[in-house]
Amino acid sequence: MSTHFVSGDVATPEAFLKDFHHTSQYGATSAGGIDRQAGTKEHGAVRDWYVARAKELGFEVRVDKIGNVFASLEFVPGAKHVYVGSHLDSQPLGGRFDGTYGVIAALYAAARVKTLVEQGEVTPEFNITVVDWFNEEGARFVPSLMGSNVFAGFWDAEKTLDSTDPKGISVREALSDIGYLGSDTPPEIASYAELHIEQGRILERDGVTIGAVDQSWYTQKLVVKVCGEQSHTGATIMADRHDALTAAAEIVLAAEAVVERFDQEQIVTSVGKFDVLPNSPIVVPRQVDLVIDLRANLQADVEEARDVLKEQIQEIAQRRNLTIDAQDFDIRDIQHYPEAGIELTEKASANLGVSVQRMRTMAGHDSIVMNRIVPSVMVFIPSEGGISHCEREFTSDEDMLSGVDVLTEIAKEMVTGVLKDVEAAG
Repeated sequence: MSTHFVSGDVATPEAFLKDFHHTSQYGATSAGGIDRQAGTKEHGAVRDWYVARAKELGFEVRVDKIGNVFASLEFVPGAKHVYVGSHLDSQPLGGRFDGTYGVIAALYAAARVKTLVEQGEVTPEFNITVVDWFNEEGARFVPSLMGSNVFAGFWDAEKTLDSTDPKGISVREALSDIGYLGSDTPPEIASYAELHIEQGRILERDGVTIGAVDQSWYTQKLVVKVCGEQSHTGATIMADRHDALTAAAEIVLAAEAVVERFDQEQIVTSVGKFDVLPNSPIVVPRQVDLVIDLRANLQADVEEARDVLKEQIQEIAQRRNLTIDAQDFDIRDIQHYPEAGIELTEKASANLGVSVQRMRTMAGHDSIVMNRIVPSVMVFIPSEGGISHCEREFTSDEDMLSGVDVLTEIAKEMVTGVLKDVEAAG
């Protein structure tokens, strides 16, 4: 078990584990996961607990206009803040580690840094803030990484607040309902660090505890609308049908099959959102809306897969005599994390005697957004079986504690200004 804490420190390993596992009761599912989508009462409840806990540990809490929650410690009046954090919202029937671990780990790492500063072992140049970003997951409200993109100035706050979920409830209404439609000005950011479960199986496969993330994958989505004609499932002969669902089914299979053109583990694709209209058992569907998610280590591979799929989609439309529209959406370029931040993770791991290796993130994270405006650090710990966005998601207590230790070392160095002359990716 990890033992990296200082004399008089309230942020002990045992306290961290108690608090982290406590969060799993908010939105708990019968299969051991959580369902805590952004802006729901379950999401509000875990945030209420988190804010209360942060205040107990001596943090000042603010909430901004898009519902991001900032828990801050001031060491140097007027100085910028090192941010550490992640998110407390989840996917539907999601895992209890994704995001939540990073927020609670950041709270404890910051509390440990506070003790080190008070004991004179660290001389800070910057302050520290733990952030819980709003709607990282993009499950209820689309797209994902909402809070961090508004904070960074890439998305308009008012337009984002007006966006709605499938039931027509706006982000503004949802945040107001749970008490997190704020108006506070966030602390000025100097740099950012995020600790997260890997959500893949590379670290576990390689027997390594810490992943020092050096870059993200290139990602994009295709928003596809298949328009056929509604008719009676019993009375319409097969030759007269313009079935949007059967055409959409072909597209789903084509999206899965396109990866066969590439080397193994070079590209991933999926269709995770799929809506059928009118969704009646006795009506041939008139419309299907779906989203194809394409991700690869190389931009050229994503673009090649996209072009192939768009050609196949048009062939399906012509052959089935219906209309299909496919539009590019949510394109995210590759982000390279600063070399100084990667080396900081490697150094912290080495100092603690924890194994570490460089790796890339296939998933999106708030750190990718932050890396465009400030130097950012992304750290992974193992996910058992590489399972995530699922109730079976699991990471051991031992690995979680190692991650908190490494994050503490990273945060300690960051508040002393180790990354102050490092440029963001832009």
